[in-house]
Amino acid sequence: MLGDVENHSLPRAAAFFDLDKTVIAKSSTLTFSKSFYQGGLINRRAALRTAYAQFVFLAGGLDHDQMERMREYLSALCRGWNVQQVREIVAETLHDLIDPIIYDEAASLIEEHHTAGRDVVIVSTSGAEVVEPIGELLGADRVVATRMIVGEDGCFTGEVEYYAYGPTKAEAVRDLAASEGYDLERCYAYSDSATDLPMLQAVGHPHAVNPDRALRREALARAWPVLEFRRPVPLKKRLPALSVPPRPALVAAAAVGAAAATAGLVWYASRRRSTA
Repeated sequence: MLGDVENHSLPRAAAFFDLDKTVIAKSSTLTFSKSFYQGGLINRRAALRTAYAQFVFLAGGLDHDQMERMREYLSALCRGWNVQQVREIVAETLHDLIDPIIYDEAASLIEEHHTAGRDVVIVSTSGAEVVEPIGELLGADRVVATRMIVGEDGCFTGEVEYYAYGPTKAEAVRDLAASEGYDLERCYAYSDSATDLPMLQAVGHPHAVNPDRALRREALARAWPVLEFRRPVPLKKRLPALSVPPRPALVAAAAVGAAAATAGLVWYASRRRSTA
């Protein structure tokens, strides 16, 4: 259990959740690759490569160097993508693609934190065009995500303005604590990746969820709880049990390149194949 309901005379608290392989069972961005293909944003070859990249991600994730190379490649591939089109594709396919892969255990935790009076914040490296609607679906109070610059023509310029990754996630957590009055010692954090160690270390109650090898090693050394989420259950099947209605997500780190994250992982998959 997560403790008693928050005492309102005490400072506020929040629960910070990574998204991919923590709250949902796959990569949020790669899950939309077929929809992006059908919408004309990527070609068939790229769509097939994102399927391979999804496999690589699920098998072991991406380490720091691979993520950095991914970011370097984002600008060239997503330049010119229409942001409104990306948002429309995500909105049209959100329930069909994301609802079935939400971990039942994560949905229960979100419900418990809300019942205890804590805010729920999704903190993800994926783009906000993807993360924001998922956060709303989950009933999150706030979302922190990567954002890219959008030109006057409504298209991505190819420049990354804010990259929600590694230490930057921890900075966002501390900034939110300062602006919202959260007591970080009373806050919770959940992630599957060692790249999120700074965020986990920033709170008083860190948890490793489906951890990669490096994070599992750190969690055991630090005596952090290790959680195994294994039951993706469609959210609509849980609705009778949910006491907290979904609430619109408030974006803490504005609009984002879903396209960008997809682009980088397409490149990563291609690179892995050519290397092999």
